[in-house]
Amino acid sequence: MKSKSRYLLAAFLSVAIWGFFSIPLRNIKAFPAEEILYYRIFTSLIVIWAAIFLFRRNILKQDLQFYRSASLKDKKIIVYQVIGASVLLTLNWYTFIYAVNNVSLKSAAFAYMVCPLITAFGGFVILKEELSKIKLAALAIALMSIIMLATGSFIEVLWSVIIAALYAFYLIIQRKMQYLDKLNVLALQITVAVVLMLPFYIYHHESFPVGTWFWGHIIVIAVLFTVIPLFLSLYALIGIPSSTLGIIIYLNPIIAFTVAVLYFDEKISAHQLLAYLLLLSAVFLFNWNLIKDIFTFKRK
Repeated sequence: MKSKSRYLLAAFLSVAIWGFFSIPLRNIKAFPAEEILYYRIFTSLIVIWAAIFLFRRNILKQDLQFYRSASLKDKKIIVYQVIGASVLLTLNWYTFIYAVNNVSLKSAAFAYMVCPLITAFGGFVILKEELSKIKLAALAIALMSIIMLATGSFIEVLWSVIIAALYAFYLIIQRKMQYLDKLNVLALQITVAVVLMLPFYIYHHESFPVGTWFWGHIIVIAVLFTVIPLFLSLYALIGIPSSTLGIIIYLNPIIAFTVAVLYFDEKISAHQLLAYLLLLSAVFLFNWNLIKDIFTFKRK
């Protein structure tokens, strides 16, 4: 149970960090979403490969040896999974940044209310992960809260569903990749993302930003809001189902809306507050057996 609690903690930390992502994004709102995405990916690439070459070269060598010894079929599966996950992750990043700065903060947060339902359902259908009656009840409560909150415009809801679906299927692919080190996998995905975005960057690039305000925020976004939480979420998938991580993601919009109200001074109604409380109860109910086992282990 000690190992399970470690994976659960990693999942909660990754989601909690992402809940505050809107703060640095809003601070550089004047810059186009694609420009923020370009430099977020480029900076993340430098940071993650520097960390691997400085501290994890032996693990990288082990993964390279594993890939060389794999069959041709397994090699193809690995390549397809890395490319597919990279495309989904890149599109998720762009749509989220665009939604925060050009649609609404609520639409971006609402996406991570829809995401857990898609992830849990995808884990059930694609990965054959079991859903107990208590977990189904938690999903029903979560769905009820989403229906309560789905009172915005059609455009906002559409953006939310797109962002959610992209990240949900990214998690499902990651759950299937259990044989490679998660940080190495993330480094590969960011490398592929750079290759995918480089032609667009070269075609649309006009001037190189030089301000310390922009680059300070990009570095924070790359390290604190990209590499660290992504690694934590991939690490969590080693020990917990994607459906569990999907439900924990519900904490993201709760934190994001708290930031919107307390930091950005956005208004929240009693109707919305009730919906968020239902979401929070769904998170605990879905993970009740695991939480109960952890506390039982600690008492022992």
